[in-house]
Amino acid sequence: MFLAQGRCYDWGVGPGMMGGGYGIGWFGGIIMIAFWVAVIVGIILLIRWLIIATRNTSNGTSSSDSSLEILKKRYARGEINKAEFEEKKRDLIL
Repeated sequence: MFLAQGRCYDWGVGPGMMGGGYGIGWFGGIIMIAFWVAVIVGIILLIRWLIIATRNTSNGTSSSDSSLEILKKRYARGEINKAEFEEKKRDLIL
């Protein structure tokens, strides 16, 4: 009966997909695209951060290794003597 009269609004169906001006229309589509772009960028940044963090720990570089390298360079330049080098080396290893 309603379709014969050209009215389909009584069944909750309006003109167009978004309700013909009653919804958020094309602005909702822009918000949806921006949301998914933000989610994808966030995932990419998280993966990048994990790769960089894993690469740094897998190279075996830690603070004690770099400290030992600095100590070796100071000994090689003559800034410290052998006894001081050995003492500081023991402190770093423990």
